Parts: sequence; structure tokens; C-alpha cells
Amino acid sequence: MLSTRTKSALVLIAASALSISASAHTGAESHLHHSFVSGFAHPLFGADHLAAMVAVGLWSALAARGASRELLWGPVGFAAMLLAGAVLGLQGVALPAVEPMIAASLLITGLLVVSRLRVPGLAAALGMGVFAVFHGVAHGYELAGSASAWQTLAGMLAATVLLHCVGLAGGWALRHRPVGLARAAGAGVATFGGVLLAHMA
Repeated sequence: MLSTRTKSALVLIAASALSISASAHTGAESHLHHSFVSGFAHPLFGADHLAAMVAVGLWSALAARGASRELLWGPVGFAAMLLAGAVLGLQGVALPAVEPMIAASLLITGLLVVSRLRVPGLAAALGMGVFAVFHGVAHGYELAGSASAWQTLAGMLAATVLLHCVGLAGGWALRHRPVGLARAAGAGVATFGGVLLAHMA
């Protein structure tokens, strides 16, 4: 009989797997945002963002030692640099290869979940932060000139933190479960990223 925590973890894995077949929308393909609510909803319904943000939390929880604060470095770094990237985008900054970098973030973060690779906290924050800048720039650039840009970004940031927490909870539940469960989730995210990259080639 599966415990409640294991069932919750399996739901997270299923969501990651479903992301592979969902229609992703990165960069210029994103839907327009006009409010806190629509900004909050975007990461929840955008397959690429949903998978990336949950995977950051999964990896952080799986790779952390014990109840260490290490598990917060990746999510905090991602959320902070997502905001920084969005601010750059609002100023009209357009980085090259935004969509490939977003896809690469899925591939690499998925592989980190599979491997449970442990890295120093600051390195985790910086690594996740680099990818987050591209996520943020993509949306900030879209919102440049919008009167509701800051409300929208606030909603997006709130949803990002929520998805990181979901990933952390799922990763924590999987820490002492068969490694195949976590690897399946990571492989799903990595495959999704690989498919997106292949379509961009």
C-alpha cells in the first residue's frame, strides 16, 4: 500500500512526464499577460516553465545533505535571477538564444535530478540563476511597455516560488524511496528539454 507521501511524489512524476507531450511556449510564443492572476497562471500552464521550476526543487531536495539549508540555494538563486532577468527584459534587453537556453535548462536540470549531483550551495544558486535569467528576460521583454508589467511579474514570481516548493516537497518525499522514481521524473524533464532543443535545430 502506497503512503500519502509516495502518492504525492508519483503525481509530481506524472505531471513531469505529461509535460513532454504538452505544448510548450517559450519566448515570443508565450501568451500575453495582463495581470497578477495571468502572470501567476503562466508558469502553471506553460509546460517548459512548470517542468523547469519543479525540477529545480526536486534536484535541490534530492541532492541536499540531511535537513541542510543547501536545499534552498537552487530555488532562491533561480527566483532571484528570474526577477533580475525580467527587469532587464523590461528595459528592452534582448539576449541571444533565449529559447535554446530555456530548453537547455530543462535538459540539464532533468539530468541533475537523475544524477542527484551535489554541488556547493553558491554554485547551485549561480547555475540555476544563469538559466533563470533567460526565463526572466523572455517574459520581461514581452511585457516591456505594459502598464501592468509589475503586477504580472509579481504573479509569475509567486507561482515560481510555489512550484519550487512543490518540487522541494516531492524531492523530499522521494529521498528515501526507490531511486527509480526520482530518475523517472528527471528523465522526463530532460527528455522534454532535449525534444525542444531538437525542434530548434
